[in-house]
Amino acid sequence: MTQPRIVIVDYDVGNTRSVWNAIAALGYRKLRISAAEQDIAAADALVLPGVGAFGACADNLRRYGLEGILTEAVMVKKKPILGICVGMQLMASSSEENGLHAGLDWIPGHVRKLDLPPGFPIPHVGWNDLQVQRSSALFARTGRAPNFYFDHSYHYCCDPQYVSASCDYGVSVVAAIQRENIFGVQFHPEKSQTSGLKLFRGFFEAIRAC
Repeated sequence: MTQPRIVIVDYDVGNTRSVWNAIAALGYRKLRISAAEQDIAAADALVLPGVGAFGACADNLRRYGLEGILTEAVMVKKKPILGICVGMQLMASSSEENGLHAGLDWIPGHVRKLDLPPGFPIPHVGWNDLQVQRSSALFARTGRAPNFYFDHSYHYCCDPQYVSASCDYGVSVVAAIQRENIFGVQFHPEKSQTSGLKLFRGFFEAIRAC
């Protein structure tokens, strides 16, 4: 069966190479890092990584002219996309990180600073088990309580209908979201060893099956 054409969206925000390494390790060869409109248009699946502050990441998307290109690909042409960490947060309506910033508004919600009980440091850094709350291609191979690596200070607040997994870090934190072809994870699958590879495999196998 033909492999999917995968584009990791490059907008100068950090972890594109580590995401590429993880996906390439699974044997996917039609894989590139690109911000070119023609590559995004030709892709079967997109990955939107993200490291750093929401505002800077949102500014970079717009500076490279990617907001409209990605919205056309995702919302109109319904290309599957996986957002990682800040890449997921950019799918929200807005973020309060260092001021109020507009997001892509693909999955209605707002990104807010973690408000945690005593004893839970911010940022949230480390490994946490997930509670998978709805069927999702992301967790088809991982089981119901997979373990993933987190590194964040802000979290996605949205309607529960979009939440596919959460984790307990003093409070319930949204760990994964989905709306039709749009997927997002707060954790870093590219840093999550076997669980991360299983997540990537589940996502791309579901796309290939379609």
